Amino acid sequence: MSVRKLKPITPGQRFRVVNGFDAITTDKPEKSLLAPKKRTGGRNSQGKMTMRYKGGGHKRRYRIIDFKRDKQGVPATVASIQYDPNRTAFIALLNYQDGEKRYVIAQNGLQVGQNIVSGADVAPEIGNAMPLSVIPLGTIISCIELHPGQGAVMARSAGSFAQLMARDGKFATVKLPSGEVRLILITCMATIGAVSNSDHQLLVGGKAGRSRWLGRRPRTRPVAMNPVDHPMGGGEGRSSGGHPRSRKGLPAKGFRTRSKTKASNKYIVERRKK
Repeated sequence: MSVRKLKPITPGQRFRVVNGFDAITTDKPEKSLLAPKKRTGGRNSQGKMTMRYKGGGHKRRYRIIDFKRDKQGVPATVASIQYDPNRTAFIALLNYQDGEKRYVIAQNGLQVGQNIVSGADVAPEIGNAMPLSVIPLGTIISCIELHPGQGAVMARSAGSFAQLMARDGKFATVKLPSGEVRLILITCMATIGAVSNSDHQLLVGGKAGRSRWLGRRPRTRPVAMNPVDHPMGGGEGRSSGGHPRSRKGLPAKGFRTRSKTKASNKYIVERRKK
């Protein structure tokens, strides 16, 4: 995978860094796995804005992704690696031996023509999905379930991965991308390998218009607001804004907002690094 720095033939391209898309093999999505995606513009059912700075953006169609990997024991061939406008990672189109087609999150190093399979008695190779109970310790994993049968919820974005550290009884110890070390049931599924498109963090938009294409509207700085709109607003001249805090008044730096009585606290072995 690689990135390309554009020649500055326009002001917007002077600092632009784009993805090389070396891993992408086709630009035509599978029609049977597409669904319409309605945009809300940050409005609720009453038409009131409940989420600021959303709106516009290019029209998209949703790609139906198989996060559960519940088709066990049936080998599938990777037909293509594709771009997905709804996520940072690339996706892979699988052709199963029984004729079914599914999209999955593509792992780094996944090749067209490669065979992958999910199940408890498969080899721990890139792209294969297995329960944590049979994955070798120290393996790099991604697309991890938090509850058995729920589908992957952790380590799904571009370049992210976790590491299986240990197993004890019915729990496995997993080090997550944030640095948090957590206990997860060994019956939960995970995919071998890191998520594709690890160069995503190197991309540079180059101009404000690119944020608009992605559906992000300009964000107003709190210190530029009035006191009625934000705790950091107001003041004569260019006042610094006081202690950094959210619109609701919660401190923004170092203040722990996690509930002390949350049920899942007992499964966290080590908190994420600050």
